[in-house]
This record gives sequence, C-alpha cells and structure tokens, in this order.
Amino acid sequence: MTALASLFEQKSGTARELIAFAVGKQEFCIDVMSVREIRGWTPATVLPHSQSFVRGVINLRGAVLPIVDLAVRLGFPPAEVMGRHVIIVVQVGSQFVGLLVDAVSDILSVSESEVLPPPDVASEMAKRFVCGLIAMEGRMLSILSVDSVLPEQERSDPQ
Repeated sequence: MTALASLFEQKSGTARELIAFAVGKQEFCIDVMSVREIRGWTPATVLPHSQSFVRGVINLRGAVLPIVDLAVRLGFPPAEVMGRHVIIVVQVGSQFVGLLVDAVSDILSVSESEVLPPPDVASEMAKRFVCGLIAMEGRMLSILSVDSVLPEQERSDPQ
C-alpha cells in the first residue's frame, strides 16, 4: 500500500487534515494524525558521528528525542536556525522524532480527489519522500511521507 493510499485508507471519500509547513522556500504537509506536538526551537545536543540530517537530540519530558533537519533530509541546504523555527514531533513506527522546519503555516482539510500523484519525471528518491501534491490557491504543497524521514534501519531498530 502506498503512503498516499494509507493516508486516505481509514476515511475513504472523506476529507483528511494535514499540517502545512515550510522548509526553505518549499511547502510541505503531513497527516495531522502522525503529529504528536509542535514545539518552539530548542538547541539540540550534537551526537558525534551522527548522520548529516540529524541535528542532535533534545530532552522531551525525560525522553531523548532525535531532531532531524528536514531541509538536509530532503536534499536542501541546512537550516540556519532562528527563533521562528519549530520542531514538529511525529511518530515514525514506534519511534518519536522531531522534524526541524522553518514554520508551520496551516491546517488543511483535503479530499482524496484534491491530491495529485507525483509526476513520472520525479526521481525514485523524490517519490520516496513525496506521496502526493496539492495545488491550491496558487500554491503547490508536497505531501511528505513521514515513514521515509528515517532510514529503513533506524525505523525498524529503535534504540
């Protein structure tokens, strides 16, 4: 089952809510059901030899939360963190991860018919991260597959 199909699996034919956010000059959105909370930026403790997209870890109410710089993970230049940046805490499998984004902008309600598939010209890597596109009000938002944020090994082997 594709990520887009699973997005609409539970409520076929009904609208789903997505949280829209910015990474660089691009707009993305994710299913609101995968979001646990949205926090202001908290400086992260860098872990030696971590992957380039891992900003570090923060203490989230006694739990260690890895922070993924979503810009780097998606192939964009790293975020220059300012006070307006936020961390979207999402659940990926059994693991919680913080996604560093520039800003959260909207909560969207969309139906399956409003979601367009990624074009065939997109690379397999792009299709891995983007499971659909929404064109609305002169904007193009990419629906991000949250399951693709972490590499396969880290999703199946939580520490």
